[in-house]
Amino acid sequence: MTAKKILVIDDERLITESLEYSLKQEGFQVTVAHDGYRALEVVRAEAPDLIVLDIMLPGMDGWETCRRLRQESTVPIIMLTARGQEIDRVLGLEIGADDYLAKPFSFRELLARIRAVFRRMAFEESSKTTQFEIGDLRLDVAAHKVYKKGQELTLTQKEYDLLRTLMSHPGRVVTRAELLDQVWGVEWLGDTRTLDVHIRWVREKVEEHPSQPRYVQTVRGVGYRFAAPEELA
Repeated sequence: MTAKKILVIDDERLITESLEYSLKQEGFQVTVAHDGYRALEVVRAEAPDLIVLDIMLPGMDGWETCRRLRQESTVPIIMLTARGQEIDRVLGLEIGADDYLAKPFSFRELLARIRAVFRRMAFEESSKTTQFEIGDLRLDVAAHKVYKKGQELTLTQKEYDLLRTLMSHPGRVVTRAELLDQVWGVEWLGDTRTLDVHIRWVREKVEEHPSQPRYVQTVRGVGYRFAAPEELA
């Protein structure tokens, strides 16, 4: 598998050198730019898979760099800033950033966010099918509806998102972290037991016998899996 390409944009060379070294140690290809204008050139020439973008840049700041990037690219952007105010975070997300991390930060935290973005992208890519039909269940993405034996089910948004995530990967174990990222978002810091509660609610609606689930199966210590079609034949 080809290593993912990451572009780091920051004018502090100690930071870029440290991140370049650490990200390469984790198996990523890394390119560095020290200002927004150079960053735009790199994006056009190299098409990185993800961008780590500092807000405080000389010349064209990170806000404007992000805006210009969004005019020509959908590449995921994680913004870095010394500012920790909520208004800055909201502005960053509104102009197209995918995540936001305030300085000072640990490399492990940044790495976790990078990996979470790539997991989400992989899920979205593999979930582009507009309709899933497994056993007696049918999920219509375009209509945002779920049917059991032809009868529409009433699901909350979280229940629908959970079911769609699981049904889009039949037979595959979906980890708890992946489900939390997809349904609650990478920044969600609540009680992870809420996932188990929602899984129980989904089972109560889609299973004939929720205590002996046929569709939504528990893989202890890992996550959940949706039964493959051949298992239900």
